[in-house]
Amino acid sequence: MIYKLRLYVTGRTHNSLRAIENLRRVCEEDLRGRYEIEVIDVLEHPKLAENERIMATPTLVKKLPVPVRKIIGDLSDRDKVLFGLDLSPFDIAGENQSEANGGA
Repeated sequence: MIYKLRLYVTGRTHNSLRAIENLRRVCEEDLRGRYEIEVIDVLEHPKLAENERIMATPTLVKKLPVPVRKIIGDLSDRDKVLFGLDLSPFDIAGENQSEANGGA
């Protein structure tokens, strides 16, 4: 299952850069190769943010798998991010164990 994620940021602010770094870390640690990240600067693409009803940045939008979820903030709280992605530590441990057993 591929996670399609959109991160809305405002320029290259400290919070924006921290959110990008935190999201990449969570994805590398917990979704290894099963994710796509699209970073959208609302200053450059305000219409995209308007269409998505983004009211604050940084905001992460999980497009796939459904349901769509939004997480607002710098994504420094790993548990909150995993919850927003509909993942739990148990899910991750189970998938890692499955990979170790050859996907069985």
